[in-house]
Amino acid sequence: MTDYSIKDKVAIVGIGETRYYKAGQAPMSEFQLALEAIQKAVADAGLRIEDVDGFASYSDDRNDPVRLAGALGVPQIQFSNMHWGGGGGGMAGAVGNAAAAIVAGYAQCVVAYRALAQGQFGRFGQGHAGARVRGGAAYTVPYGLMSPAQMFAMRTQRFMYEHHIGQKALAGIALASYKHAQRNPRAVMYGRPLTREAYYNSRWIVEPFHLFDCCLENDGAAAVVLTTRERARDLPHKPVYLMAAAQGSGYRQWVTAHNDPDYATANFKTLAPRLFAMAGVTPQDVDVAQIYENFTGGVLMSIVEHGFCAAEEAEAFCGGGNLEWPEGKLPINTSGGNLAEAYMHGLELTLEGVRQLRGTSTCQVKDARICLVAAGPMVAPVSNLLLRN
Repeated sequence: MTDYSIKDKVAIVGIGETRYYKAGQAPMSEFQLALEAIQKAVADAGLRIEDVDGFASYSDDRNDPVRLAGALGVPQIQFSNMHWGGGGGGMAGAVGNAAAAIVAGYAQCVVAYRALAQGQFGRFGQGHAGARVRGGAAYTVPYGLMSPAQMFAMRTQRFMYEHHIGQKALAGIALASYKHAQRNPRAVMYGRPLTREAYYNSRWIVEPFHLFDCCLENDGAAAVVLTTRERARDLPHKPVYLMAAAQGSGYRQWVTAHNDPDYATANFKTLAPRLFAMAGVTPQDVDVAQIYENFTGGVLMSIVEHGFCAAEEAEAFCGGGNLEWPEGKLPINTSGGNLAEAYMHGLELTLEGVRQLRGTSTCQVKDARICLVAAGPMVAPVSNLLLRN
């Protein structure tokens, strides 16, 4: 496994992001947002734009690397990659693909990026229905099952029923993210704390999801710069190394007719063992985690499937303050995450993982050495990373 893995061969050396706007309110184009985030990430790395020779993204990002290179002044592209499918499940996969290109010698300095401008292109993730439907949608759309919240609520409800988990677990996840956002001036929900009472009194979106169980909708862009282990040593920031990266899916996940054989899952059951085996560590070695919250139910199942607690322990683990900085056993989403910092399709979670391992987070976990980043629960494919300083 060691000879054929990326372990400790690549480092994230730069991070960059735009201001995060409410959906549809960015004053510039999606392309301009992408350019700004990339330029900031390259500057943060102490590199020049001319050093960039590769690009990686996910979920059909519209910002073509050839066009980006022309606008930025990148002399040549040696690697250009798109992680297909899975919505936000490709976030960690794009970073992993960038690392793989460097290990393979295709490129030396690769940027992974994501940009969204919903005022320009329409609301991201909105349910759509036409006069006709076919395929798997014919089993769902005529009955009103169209939106991501509806689809993921059903999986979460099944998981909670099977393992006797109550609303307290979901509330604990939401409260942790909002608590952490109050220390992060970049967060859209900075200055807007969430109380337990407000959580329970908020309107239902679709049971078991209250309003605050659902991710934000935002415009903006984020980017990370990766390069070789050798080059990283000479750059300004402490390198953050990729210990492991995994992507993929279990059997028949994301069957659109909702008849996949393992229904109540975040889809990390096959990935998590591979990830920890590549890194040579266990879940108990992880100090902090950044887990993609499309909805809190996905975080709940991801925590279980990555081995941080058993399903039967999940309500006590997630609802008992273990996810909150600074005293929790496993602080998660320490910038506020998709729920309270911004929904930059999850890439902002990788940026926060880097900050934790640099020691610069606004909710800094003491002596943090290893960070898990998990992308896109309940979709297919999903992906994850283990980072270390």
